[in-house]
Amino acid sequence: MILFRTLLLLATVSAFFTANAQSKYYTRDGRVSFFSSTPMEDIEALSNDASSVFDIKTGKVEFGVPMKSFTFEKALMQEHFNEDYVESDKFPKAKFKGIFEFEGDFDPAKAGEYKVIAKGKFTLHGITQEITEKGTFTVSDEGNLFAVCVFHVKPADYDIEIPSTVRDKIAKTVEVTIKMNYKPLKR
Repeated sequence: MILFRTLLLLATVSAFFTANAQSKYYTRDGRVSFFSSTPMEDIEALSNDASSVFDIKTGKVEFGVPMKSFTFEKALMQEHFNEDYVESDKFPKAKFKGIFEFEGDFDPAKAGEYKVIAKGKFTLHGITQEITEKGTFTVSDEGNLFAVCVFHVKPADYDIEIPSTVRDKIAKTVEVTIKMNYKPLKR
């Protein structure tokens, strides 16, 4: 009888942790890009090194991207971005911590596209701001989750100083696109 109770307890605990793990999804190769457009110049950068965890039960989400992982078309732009603007040695990551609120019912077992609102705190250059942005979630036939959200970031809101010599080349609001291909987190 004691053996039976012990096995039942172990099975219950195992089922709890398995069910809990299945509610969490992650990625280590999320894509974050940003685009600044002015009449003088367009500036684009891309990172494929974002990591993120998303819990489908609670809607909680976190992501981070190393600032030095962004690549630019021109090496000089990348150097100025890291050294002069975002000060990557001092502030190595941009982070978001918040929640995805789905508009309507979200069923991670049903393939399709779902509208979502991302609400939370975005930290860049050591400054944290509350943000609310719209996005989409796509559930693939294989059960993977693909999230896309566009943030609109004003460098001035994050104490990023743009020298007057290049101020006309950088948009006052930069479009940041987040693309995460989530997979189930298995323990």
